Amino acid sequence: MIEIDGSMGEGGGQILRTAIALSAITGKAVKIKNIRAKRENPGLRAQHLVAVKAIAALSSGRLVGAEIGSTVLEFYPGKIKGGTYFFDVGTAGSVALVLQALLPVAAFADSPVEVRIRGGTDVPMAPTIDYMREVLSRLTSLMGFNFSVLLERRGHYPKGGGSVKVKVEPSRLSARDFVERGQLAKVGIRSHAVKLPRHVAERQSAAAGELLRRELGREPEIFLDASDDAMGPGSGVLVWALYERTVLGADSLGAPGKRAEIVGEEAARALLEDISTGAALDRHASDMIPLYSALARGTSVLSGAMLTSHALTTLELLGQLIEGYSYRLEGSPGKPFKVTIKGAGL
Repeated sequence: MIEIDGSMGEGGGQILRTAIALSAITGKAVKIKNIRAKRENPGLRAQHLVAVKAIAALSSGRLVGAEIGSTVLEFYPGKIKGGTYFFDVGTAGSVALVLQALLPVAAFADSPVEVRIRGGTDVPMAPTIDYMREVLSRLTSLMGFNFSVLLERRGHYPKGGGSVKVKVEPSRLSARDFVERGQLAKVGIRSHAVKLPRHVAERQSAAAGELLRRELGREPEIFLDASDDAMGPGSGVLVWALYERTVLGADSLGAPGKRAEIVGEEAARALLEDISTGAALDRHASDMIPLYSALARGTSVLSGAMLTSHALTTLELLGQLIEGYSYRLEGSPGKPFKVTIKGAGL
């Protein structure tokens, strides 16, 4: 059994989700101690519990210590099986964070996987579901791994109640460099406002579009979502830039008292900031793609817009669970970086 210290690096829930996912993929049992030790409320929370139980379900695994507040968890993985699954995060727990944990595992299933997840689709401190379907899915497809996300209902903080259906085609990942972006092909904006006036979504997209149009010289393709099919009000916007060899994205969420124009501008400015670094991966993908590169066959070189504590922690954690993986990092925290990753070819 491999022991993982959950207080390493940034010391948050990402260590737990990544370690359990890699345990399922590699077949190595793990014991995670000091879970979320650096958070104000350490131990397992509801959304973390759902994520590890979801991985256990997909991999026919066994959990010990899987309860709210637990700071120690053991996981004994089995065989990863395809099929149809349903998981309920409850309230506004992040659907995207559960997906982050599940997707790499589903790639190694023995048949296609279909998962329906209920919870928060657009909540603070997590990727939005639009980012997962417009940005991450495009990046992983370039590595040979395809998944699709159908948004059935949005869920915002604090009520949640969103629903998504995800279909995954199992496949082995291939190494790919994300260094050169190539020519800009398209700029996209997806703006939504549920249980709010339609003009909220329109103003968000207009503000984002004005900045992107001026700085990138392209007319954005705009998608608007204004609906009353939700448990509570909420809004947000995702912007992305599709290049020949990559895609970068950024998002922002509305909040009480926050003008729609500010929401749109925040997303656009974040994307433009990442584009200005010359990197091929935005700050969020810089956290996510190294895991896929570590599992892939071959060596990948990644250029990221920002070296976050999450990315640093992931790069270190991968080495504790994946034989044959290694990395060479160039860059400093909070700055653009480049990392060369030798994948294990699992």
